[in-house]
Amino acid sequence: MKNTTTMKKTLLILSATALAVTGLTSCADDEPVEGRMNSANDEITFRPALGGLTRATETTNDNISSIFVTSLMKDTTKYFSDVEFAKGADGYFTAADGGKYVWPGDTTTLKFYSYSPSLTAIGADIVLNDKKEPELLSYTTPEDISEQVDFITANATGNKNANEDTGVELTFSHRMAQIEVRAKSNDTHYVYKVAGARIARPEMTGTFNFVTNQWTLDDWHDTMILTTSITPTVLSGNAVSLMGKDGNAMLIPQKKFAWSPKDDPDNVARGSYLSVLVNITTEDGVQLYPFPSDKQIDPATGKLREYAWASVPIAPNWEAGKKYIYTLDFTNGAGTVDPDDPTPGKPVLGKDIKFTVNVLNWSDADNAIMVTNG
Repeated sequence: MKNTTTMKKTLLILSATALAVTGLTSCADDEPVEGRMNSANDEITFRPALGGLTRATETTNDNISSIFVTSLMKDTTKYFSDVEFAKGADGYFTAADGGKYVWPGDTTTLKFYSYSPSLTAIGADIVLNDKKEPELLSYTTPEDISEQVDFITANATGNKNANEDTGVELTFSHRMAQIEVRAKSNDTHYVYKVAGARIARPEMTGTFNFVTNQWTLDDWHDTMILTTSITPTVLSGNAVSLMGKDGNAMLIPQKKFAWSPKDDPDNVARGSYLSVLVNITTEDGVQLYPFPSDKQIDPATGKLREYAWASVPIAPNWEAGKKYIYTLDFTNGAGTVDPDDPTPGKPVLGKDIKFTVNVLNWSDADNAIMVTNG
């Protein structure tokens, strides 16, 4: 989804060939990227360590194929803009369009802003803000997890005298937070069968500053609900991922408040929470959730619904470059009914069944028997 807001800023029109998106395992540390000149023709080349690949592939020096680079002179004059650099047989990245971008012959300093995947894949534009700093303007997170991207960037400065022979070193960093939801249960009395998850009400739109490497959330935008599906699975003591074939979510770093089931069951305030699509039965097969008394019809099957959402509030404090794994343990409970359900905020399972017992003290029962002589 692209932002259509008109902004009175200097635009750097940065269209490029779309790349597949990347999903990476936890990687909080920056990974170094080397860049150096080809001394034969003074052409600027790069050799990155990260880039845009398929979500299931961890990016390495061996499989990275393409990056995108914008270069500004010290006074913010564009030297080149949104140029795709593709990996050659020699391992160096040169301009994919066949053009050559060389160092100015004097001591002019160049600023390099590199990123992956392309702006076409990201669905946003780069602009210069009032401070003449390049920003990724109003990036909006897709609600389909399969379309989300692992956005990485690197900045550097250099000039001919200092960097023609030694090269410009770039360090790429992940600019998104990666989210995974898992579930498990060691409960021996109840059977939990799960079929999906929700990551609910994160902020979805923000602007990234390439100089400060910080996001600014656009709070006036709506929040979103991300939904996953998996083959129905009975929980055990070994946690299973609920993310399905689309992989983990890639979301804008953010800090946000949690949903309050007690004070705001309908979640009017749009607090954050996780939900699991679950069917709960006794070990003898008696269904407890969805509540048998609800008798709600599943529109997809025309039958009583077999699954319903069980939720737990979370207060995200997601930082860029970190992977957050939420493991929901159903051993001692099942959370509350999802805010979008007709009975939001209600405990999925009641408290433990308990009895009060009062044993009366022994009392004498006086039964007089008259004994006769027969």
